[in-house]
Amino acid sequence: MSQNFWMFFAAALVLALLPGPSIFYVSSRSLAAGKLEGLASGAGTGIGGMVHVVAGTLGLSALVLASAKLFALLKLAGAVYLVWMGIGMIRSARRDAAMLQAVEPRPANPRRAVIDGMLVEALNPKTATFFLAFLPQFVDLPRGHVALQFLLLGLVSVALNTSADLAVALAAGAVRGSLAGRGGVIARVRQGAGGLMIGLGVDLLLTRRLAA
Repeated sequence: MSQNFWMFFAAALVLALLPGPSIFYVSSRSLAAGKLEGLASGAGTGIGGMVHVVAGTLGLSALVLASAKLFALLKLAGAVYLVWMGIGMIRSARRDAAMLQAVEPRPANPRRAVIDGMLVEALNPKTATFFLAFLPQFVDLPRGHVALQFLLLGLVSVALNTSADLAVALAAGAVRGSLAGRGGVIARVRQGAGGLMIGLGVDLLLTRRLAA
């Protein structure tokens, strides 16, 4: 493999390990509903990341970022979805407090978590901005097949990001597991996780598109 690739791999690994929206989102789901739902959310964000990679390969992401209306629509949809999930967590925290007194956490909904994670990531224009700004720096033009190189680099980046998300999901799930039987504490954790999701939604809403 070329030196270009290893430079990319090192940079992508560092970026994957840095706390970002995806890690905060997955940890929130793990703290709110347990390890299984956190892992499913991480898988969903990985699928959503691949949506952006494929879109970038096909040139669709560049079109969205160049269009103020399309960018604003995508940003609004992603922000509303995050805020809606955050409010739902906060509202259900007290209602589920009695159930959380049990040794086992409430049943997770991994299918719903995968879909949520996929939508959150796919509707995040920050991810499209990242891939279009970061990946082309490591494309080796003399080798040709630029689109294929972009796709492969994107696959590696998504794999690293998803691996970090899954590790965080396991850690956050273990923390939640240690709180088993303490329904009041877990309810407050879920409220905090919901607040974090609302904060991510607001942050997304304030995102500006790249200058054309």
